[in-house]
Amino acid sequence: MTEPLPASQLYTDQFAADPYPALARLRADAPVCPVSSPRFDSYLLTRFDDARAALTDPRLSKDLYGPGQHYLQIFGPNSEALNRNMLNADPPEHTRLRRLVSQAFAPRRIEALRPRVRQIVDDLIDGFVAQGRAELMHDFAIPLPMVVICELLGVPRADQGQVLDWTQVIRTSGSSRRPPAQERAAVGEAQVRLHHYLAGLVAAKRAEPADDLVSALIDACDQDGRLSEAELVTTTFLLLFAGHQTTADFLGNATVALLTHPDQLDLLRDTPELLPSAIEELLRFDGPLPVASPRVATEDVEYRGVHIPAGSIVGVALNAANHDPAHFVDPDRLDLRRVRGPHLGFGHGVHYCLGVSLARMEAQIGLAVLLRRLPGLRLAVPVDELRRLPAASPFRGLLELPVRFVASAPPVPAPPARRPRPTEPTPTA
Repeated sequence: MTEPLPASQLYTDQFAADPYPALARLRADAPVCPVSSPRFDSYLLTRFDDARAALTDPRLSKDLYGPGQHYLQIFGPNSEALNRNMLNADPPEHTRLRRLVSQAFAPRRIEALRPRVRQIVDDLIDGFVAQGRAELMHDFAIPLPMVVICELLGVPRADQGQVLDWTQVIRTSGSSRRPPAQERAAVGEAQVRLHHYLAGLVAAKRAEPADDLVSALIDACDQDGRLSEAELVTTTFLLLFAGHQTTADFLGNATVALLTHPDQLDLLRDTPELLPSAIEELLRFDGPLPVASPRVATEDVEYRGVHIPAGSIVGVALNAANHDPAHFVDPDRLDLRRVRGPHLGFGHGVHYCLGVSLARMEAQIGLAVLLRRLPGLRLAVPVDELRRLPAASPFRGLLELPVRFVASAPPVPAPPARRPRPTEPTPTA
């Protein structure tokens, strides 16, 4: 049996800054490779054809809560109350759970949110546009999708800051200077507090339903038992976390990609109609989810002659697949005019991203308004000094994104229109 590639050879600071040279070597020399990471050992698939096939392979299960209890080594002991959801389930359970929430993310319903998303974007930029500088992750990229998904779910405005803090503890796990035991304890505490809050939110919405997604899920649960009480909480967590995490990281990655490719930035400013296809190319170029959520081999499987024993964790390297030269011409070049190809940034198969319409809309509005309202936008530090999530994180994103730009005053709101005075009746003789 091939020994796993040790983490010390792959998950380094250099890999966190730019993983693509290392992934290219794996894709060429060991496209199906046993890998050891600080989190767990797995078999990593890096070629496009293998990745696409694995994402629909019924032998690779998403149920991490079976006899192997793989969730323990992947998410930790406090995670079952939050992570036992449709992301970590196979059909028919996955089909049942996904059907219950899919209508809330239908393209027509998402499109109706466009004015509100635009308002949130403008409000966030108004908060720093006069300063000539910003930390775009915390000032813009993270709060934008968080506010949107919280409003969809029905999380009160007063609670959104605390909810964001808990999710950020989970997102940034491994990035602090705390000892590993303290880091695990902090993540575990955030999971417990978030679970307690979401259970309380469900109880509050049951007592006083509103026009929001959590109330709709409760109705599905109470009407005919299609959703258990535990599933209410875990589904709410999945929508909350997945509904903002990857979009936030995408906005940060996309901004850096554009600022470090000024020719493409100028092209997008001069040709704004390219924006929808540019979003797809930016996602292919440096996506926020480098490896798809883990799968477990339910039987012995083989990819490219490599034997993967039953019970093994399999990682599908989406970002490596999206740079496969067998499918993309000059894949390491950012080309906003690239003919749109079948990238895997949103996944593939039954677990294809449920919130794709919302993510695309937030990205399009966010980037368009950001580039229009921040002339002279540039990095405030050299690109190699940007602080990123750890190399072994399940997410590819930035801890901070300091930028500078030409300051301008936020627009002055128009005064409310005066009501015309009622016309006095004309006296008659």
